[in-house]
Amino acid sequence: MSDKTASVSLVISVWNRKDDLRENLAAIREQTVKPLEVIVVDNDSTDGTPEMVIEEFPEVHLIRMPHSAYGACETFNVGFSSARGEYTGILDDDVILPKDFVERMMEEFEAEPDSTVLLSPKVVEPEMPDWYKDSPAVNTPRYMSTFRGCGSMAKSAALREAGYYDIRFFIFGNERDLTTRLLNLGYRVKMVPSIEVFHKAPFGMRHGKRSLYYHVRNFWLYAFKYVPWRHVVAFPFRFLKKGLGGKSKDKGGEVTDAVGTIGLFSNIKSVPGGYWICVKATIAALWNLPYCLKRRQVCKAEDFELPLS
Repeated sequence: MSDKTASVSLVISVWNRKDDLRENLAAIREQTVKPLEVIVVDNDSTDGTPEMVIEEFPEVHLIRMPHSAYGACETFNVGFSSARGEYTGILDDDVILPKDFVERMMEEFEAEPDSTVLLSPKVVEPEMPDWYKDSPAVNTPRYMSTFRGCGSMAKSAALREAGYYDIRFFIFGNERDLTTRLLNLGYRVKMVPSIEVFHKAPFGMRHGKRSLYYHVRNFWLYAFKYVPWRHVVAFPFRFLKKGLGGKSKDKGGEVTDAVGTIGLFSNIKSVPGGYWICVKATIAALWNLPYCLKRRQVCKAEDFELPLS
């Protein structure tokens, strides 16, 4: 392993994922170019996660939250604000990085113009169908309107300028919201499929009431903040027409950067009271309308596109 060190802070948010985090940190320890620091923000885990970090990875900067009610956005922000590196890696607790992740990311940033402030790799997940994983769209470098928050890297100064994640989102959809603020600042986000990471979470949208609620509510928060009103009004009709498909190509699935919403329609149908959850999420979003209007800045950047585009 090389003794080279990059000015990179890798930030991980974790809650009760001791074994996954151990595997994650072990892969980081094997990086060909070492990060300046690894920051783990523990959301008051009760499974021995922080104790494991202290005992097995003493080089890690561990931040322990006082209780577990914080959302992923807030815990990540704590890590972002603590980062000392010129670059910040944004990692889920259950991701496994290739050994050359830091090295390759640094090479890609060096080849990009200053306006490129965030790089997102190709993410491979369980249950990811071959038609998606092998599609030209997924394997072609391109600028995007969102990024994969489980294993990306950003310029720390741009994250600070954009204000990190919006903690009102709590969880889900926060990457698209942050990307739009970066686009509004004149920056760009790029997909780099030549860098591949493994994420243990199954491909597509997580099933369950909590996931459905926050995906729907947070889409509306995002739309109220950045989308022209004509598109906001038309969205329910476009959604019903398009259906967002399932996880298989022959059932309407498609290659999209909004990976977290793939399977949304099937989730609505399979979760008890799914349609009522969508109604409650929409009402909650309307309750947050004043908050969104204060921050509203319609995005006109060339890379901006709606999740249904």
